[in-house]
Amino acid sequence: IGRGLVIFVGVANGDTEKDAQYLAQRTVNMRLFSDEVGRFNLSALDIQGELLLVSQFTLLADTKKGRRPSFTDAAPPTQAEQLFEQFVGQVRATGLKVETGRFQQYMQVEIHNDGPVTILLDSKR
Repeated sequence: IGRGLVIFVGVANGDTEKDAQYLAQRTVNMRLFSDEVGRFNLSALDIQGELLLVSQFTLLADTKKGRRPSFTDAAPPTQAEQLFEQFVGQVRATGLKVETGRFQQYMQVEIHNDGPVTILLDSKR
């Protein structure tokens, strides 16, 4: 993708269509791009940015016990894929260029993190 955002999406147990819609709107409208004076005043919509959306259940890892992460907080694959696709559809509906990863597939994702700026969006917080 060109100038824009790479979004790693973790779908948790209990997430709903409402969560997918909320996060899609937050993703495209959050002001993460600098204006002419260097302030975060522009959104992906403002700059007609491009987005790479990647489903990543490992974001839900619980590392409190033991030496191996637990992924029991992640939604089952069927539910996660459905909500991920709803999220993708909501973002695409804005007219921005969207690329996606392949659900439940091993991928190599290369990122040039400008800034770097990394933001966590959680529909429950």
